[in-house]
Amino acid sequence: MKNTRVAGVLLHPTSLPSKYGIGDLGEDAYKFVDFLHASKQTLWQTLPLGPTGYGNSPYSALSAFAGNHLMISIDKLVNDGLLFESDIQIPHFESKYRVDFELVANFKMQLFEKAYQKFKTVPGDLKRDYNKFCVENSDWLDDYALFMAAKKEHGGKHWTEWEKELVKRENLDYYMEKYAEGVGFHKFLQFIFFRQWLELKNYANSKNIKIIGDIPIFVAYDSADVWANKKYFTIDEEGKQITVAGVPPDYFSETGQLWGNPLYQWEEHIKDNFTWWKQRFHSLLKITDIVRIDHFRGFEAFWEIPAGSPNAIKGKWVKAPGKELFQAIKDEFGDLPIIAEDLGVITPEVEELRDSFGLPGMKVLQFAFGKDGEKKFLPHNYIQNCVVYTGTHDNDTTKGFFDSEREKGSDVFEHAKKYLNFSGENIVYELIRVAYASVANIVLIPMQDILNLGTEHRMNFPGKADGNWAWRFTWYQVPNNLNHKLADMVELYERYPEDKKKEESITEDKK
Repeated sequence: MKNTRVAGVLLHPTSLPSKYGIGDLGEDAYKFVDFLHASKQTLWQTLPLGPTGYGNSPYSALSAFAGNHLMISIDKLVNDGLLFESDIQIPHFESKYRVDFELVANFKMQLFEKAYQKFKTVPGDLKRDYNKFCVENSDWLDDYALFMAAKKEHGGKHWTEWEKELVKRENLDYYMEKYAEGVGFHKFLQFIFFRQWLELKNYANSKNIKIIGDIPIFVAYDSADVWANKKYFTIDEEGKQITVAGVPPDYFSETGQLWGNPLYQWEEHIKDNFTWWKQRFHSLLKITDIVRIDHFRGFEAFWEIPAGSPNAIKGKWVKAPGKELFQAIKDEFGDLPIIAEDLGVITPEVEELRDSFGLPGMKVLQFAFGKDGEKKFLPHNYIQNCVVYTGTHDNDTTKGFFDSEREKGSDVFEHAKKYLNFSGENIVYELIRVAYASVANIVLIPMQDILNLGTEHRMNFPGKADGNWAWRFTWYQVPNNLNHKLADMVELYERYPEDKKKEESITEDKK
């Protein structure tokens, strides 16, 4: 990855087209892989793939190990004989461009229950594969399934509001038996998710497309991870939070970002040589090819905020054992294909941690042209070992960004045009071209920018509580010649791996 020029697209699977109200792992996911292949893209970056809780954020999942069951393809369940076409009554979805998470969840969970009941009567290979999956993933699956079953039985309440015996994880055999039906159901959903996901990943890999996964540095307070591993987090014996995570005031927010995740009791992780972290990487590397580490700077020092604070202003920086952690990971797995999300307040110490393990950092072109634009994000200051984006899931779309600046009467748009030596109006395409032309080994463009979409198609607005993570595209928005335009840029700027060129040349000769 360090010495190869490649290009790819940032798109979360929930943003794919689908008649079922949310992007899934069915036909349109394979169609998207085909689009990437035809565009000579060799990377597909997703957001975290875990099951989401309150707020629907992939960065605040109910488990660091589980998959998001709402992505399960209903059509594939029909193909497996676990549902009949007559079982499916698709509700009316208000928009093709937004996910109504509540409506989707109610609709899909009813179908999943039917599929599970049918599954229990199915003999043969599927059941054997399920049993094997449960055994191989028991280190996280048992806790997750019990957590989800108990959560439903308690009306969705936070785990700290359950009976004390269960909060403290006492007499677990009794609760596994008590909630056996729900436990089995959630094990089934995880089996189906990973089965469908790995089929899709294998298809992508067969097209020379690697999957970039995302590992959030923190996990949600209301998660199976915290409930099952309390000693690793800054909570007391009753589960009450002591300190929480966030970031200080920055480009995105004047009051910082109060994430609310519990922080790590790093001394406990050090004691067992980072076993829990090794499990996280092992799990993610089963289902992805490259790992983007979100909020990488938190591994050098993290912003510690007292629990109960109204915002992130009154926090402090606390050192983290990043070098020890990544050395333990390297000792376990060897050199890993990791991308470090090194945005925000970056110090020389963070850069030293990143560079000591040879990890590529991130460059965001929008940051170069804002009112407080930083020169390090201008292409002429890049190094090869970095990843360039026009924007990320936390940014406005590039079209929305420049439209907003023009509406405010700022000179950002004109400044960008002057730097780019560009006199037209489609500045989004020009920024993509500049990213491709740069020396950065990896270029990743959000699908919204590839489609030249405005602010209403933004994925996330940091600091905004509602309305995030719901964006979807449709195939009607994709111009017929778009794959050719992308493929031409890949060829022009030599972002197609040489070994793949030779492989395709040999294939053509054989024809």
